[in-house]
Amino acid sequence: MSQSSTGASPALWEKPALTFAQIWNMSFGFLGIQVGWGMQMGNMSAIYEYLGAKPEEIPLLWLAAPLTGFIIQPIIGYMSDRTWGKWGRRKPYFTVGAILATLALLAMPHSSELWMAAGLLWILDASINISMEPFRAFVGDLLPESQINKGYTMQSMFIGIGNVIAAALPWLLLNVFGMSSTVEPGQPVPTFLIVVFTTGALCYFFAVMYTVRTTREYPPTDLAAFEKMKTDTSGFLHGFQEVFSNIFKMPAVMRQVALVNFFTWPGLFLMWFYFTPAVARDILGAPDTNSPLYAEGVSWGNICFGFYSLVCFGFSFLLPQIADRFGRKYTHAACLVAGALGLLFVGFAPDKYWLLLSMLGVGIAWASILSMPYAMLASSLPQHKLGVFMGIFNFFIVLPEIIATLGFGWIMEHVLDNNRIAAVMTGGGLLVLAALLCFRIREKQA
Repeated sequence: MSQSSTGASPALWEKPALTFAQIWNMSFGFLGIQVGWGMQMGNMSAIYEYLGAKPEEIPLLWLAAPLTGFIIQPIIGYMSDRTWGKWGRRKPYFTVGAILATLALLAMPHSSELWMAAGLLWILDASINISMEPFRAFVGDLLPESQINKGYTMQSMFIGIGNVIAAALPWLLLNVFGMSSTVEPGQPVPTFLIVVFTTGALCYFFAVMYTVRTTREYPPTDLAAFEKMKTDTSGFLHGFQEVFSNIFKMPAVMRQVALVNFFTWPGLFLMWFYFTPAVARDILGAPDTNSPLYAEGVSWGNICFGFYSLVCFGFSFLLPQIADRFGRKYTHAACLVAGALGLLFVGFAPDKYWLLLSMLGVGIAWASILSMPYAMLASSLPQHKLGVFMGIFNFFIVLPEIIATLGFGWIMEHVLDNNRIAAVMTGGGLLVLAALLCFRIREKQA
């Protein structure tokens, strides 16, 4: 049976296997998303410090990232499950998110006050979430079970490449193109950061548009029934009820994987909060943000992020074979342990070059974090609610991040004495706990 002979979607029968090129095309947009997201992760804390933020204020200023994910992703998932038209199901959301994120990236380095930078981060993170959640559902929409691992690891590969681009660009601009690391009169941040964010904006837009132009989505099996379902379940109140009622209907595997994510992502978030400033202040010894050592630290911190992303890219080629042989949960647990050891080693690194060894473990963990949880989920979730369940799953990424942003500032000031390296090592401890929780997962066998 083929789609052309029936006019129906493969949703109710075995989806046809896609070629490598088709999987490449459907995943390519993630390259642009990750360039933008990587620039946000690698440079926002530095921008906040350039604008005068204190270490204990950093977590609260990052509140936009998890809060927008908490609100936006389930809404977008619910809406995209109920969308079908000329432009497809998920692709309209890719496009809108790309346009808004591009504008926010262009404006970010021109922020003149902390409140302006924090406000633009809200817009940027909301826009990234509008693009990202439908991309997660895209794999489940289009790929058969036998290709699920390949689909999510292809996304991991592009995420790795995107992060490498985002991370290497500051170093290239400073050390190859000779841009100044000082803040010029009338500018809130150095020129090299303005160029970084402008480049990210262009990469984001054109990569997402490539996927939109090259990938065809499957229509609903029965368009009449689909339109009736939309009519019967229309309205904001129904959407709100649908999202939150399904929290209590999560499949068992989803609950188990969600608990792992609940402790994984705050560990990563602490790294993104503090690693780059820690390199500048604690490893290189920059006395303040006006010191050339501070810009050098920001640059090297981004290089480290680029290195773990390069590791992620390379390891993504091995990950499907490892997961097929040992199982997704055991693979994920081992990768999380590697990441935990990497973050814990930051406290013992003799100089900045040893930080690359730390990032080796983080890169292995990152490849798995971006693929294995979603691969485990895609096999256990009902296809007609894939978008909304993927959005709900994001709750268990953003809720602990919200807790971290609201509470870790106090811990930073009163417990860790504003020690940025200790904060990064705390993230390593959380990854250890997440790895142990993997053994509770009862995954569906492929």
